Amino acid sequence: MFLQGDVKNCIQVSIVKRILVIDDDIMTLEVLRKILEAEGYQVITALDGQKGIDAYHSAPIDLVITDLVMPVMDGLRTIMELRKVNQRLPIIAISAGGTIAKERYLTAAQYLGDISAIPKPLKRKQIVDTVRKLLQRDSPPPDVLEI
Repeated sequence: MFLQGDVKNCIQVSIVKRILVIDDDIMTLEVLRKILEAEGYQVITALDGQKGIDAYHSAPIDLVITDLVMPVMDGLRTIMELRKVNQRLPIIAISAGGTIAKERYLTAAQYLGDISAIPKPLKRKQIVDTVRKLLQRDSPPPDVLEI
């Protein structure tokens, strides 16, 4: 228990947040990895939606960033599968488009729930600000432990 006057015997515990990035473009995965790791996040990557679902089930994940147009399992299906397991999971959908305009893909993703949508090409500030906002919204304050 933290007592206000006993600060010297307490430390604040901050748990590193884990972000799963799913995209079939290796360059996008690496750019996002570098940006997010520089911000202090642990990053797990997957090259398609099915591998992303498998990664989600193998380790605790705090936030998912997923492309929408991918082989094997597209981003919309990936979001639906993740929502079956965790309705509160923060998700950012990204897209450069495909057979239809990227805005339509991103709008479709937002119909699946509280999904943030960012069009490609990605901008560092927009990614970092969106990730911070979503993780702060869904996180309790850090724990304080007596030592």
